Amino acid sequence: MKIWVAVTDKNWYEHLVRLAPEEVNFWQPSGSKTFRVLQAGEPFLFKLHSPENFIVGGGFFVRYSALPASLAWEAFERKNGVDSLNDLILRVRRYRVADQSVDPIIGCNVLAEPFFFPRREWIPVPPTWAANIVQGKTYESESEAGQKLWDAVQERINLGLRIRDTGSIEPVDAEHRFGAEYLARGRLGQGAFRVLVTDAYMRRCAVTGEKTLPVLEAAHIKPYAAKGPHSIENGILLRSDLHKLFDLGYVTVTPSLVLEVSPRLKEEWENGREYYAYHGKELRCRPIEAAEFPGREYLQWHNENTFKA
Repeated sequence: MKIWVAVTDKNWYEHLVRLAPEEVNFWQPSGSKTFRVLQAGEPFLFKLHSPENFIVGGGFFVRYSALPASLAWEAFERKNGVDSLNDLILRVRRYRVADQSVDPIIGCNVLAEPFFFPRREWIPVPPTWAANIVQGKTYESESEAGQKLWDAVQERINLGLRIRDTGSIEPVDAEHRFGAEYLARGRLGQGAFRVLVTDAYMRRCAVTGEKTLPVLEAAHIKPYAAKGPHSIENGILLRSDLHKLFDLGYVTVTPSLVLEVSPRLKEEWENGREYYAYHGKELRCRPIEAAEFPGREYLQWHNENTFKA
């Protein structure tokens, strides 16, 4: 297992401590350099700028994605570590003085299940940490320094308690499975869901192939309010108008990945010609990985519980 220790701004960290979110976006001011260090589920730790040479918390890596700042704000809002989109853009411009883009592309490291240590539990950086490190450093859990660091992190996580959605209090589980299994079983948030689904469909509408990113939305097949999970197989990327119709039940996708349009769209709204042109056609865009296809059980649920047959 790899462990990434990232250098971070104390204001960003303290903002998130107060917020106590279920996910965070550890953003980079530039989206040109892809973060490739970790697999999904591996630990991504926060180290404050010198002279406060301590590891103060972290999260579990989900995905890297380069997004316009406006979409990063839509997906994560204050979980970006700032109070507004304007604040986010102003902070990006501090690092990109020559680039005054209206909506700059930033690198988004999506982290699930973040944890923040009380001041008395901050972990001193390992002796191998060099003073000239600017962005971060990788540790292998099999190495002596990496094992000591991970043991210290697990000890602090296991001392913590969280109130789950059930209302019960239970110890935080530090033993995570990595890779695709983590994406399927980890406790992902709405922002992570949006990024995962957007990238799974290669940023194209599943029905139309539309690739104008601001009008594409990650739709839950089984709504979160109906206990549908924030998982890739419970999502489908749709153009915003199709998302609305999907949520209202005027269109659905069958378990064989064919779009169906309800006759009630025309009956109730006296229109819908554009949408009926897609009726009976297979999805135009699908994920490359079979594990990221819409789940049959979720599609069946939508057909039976939402679609206006």
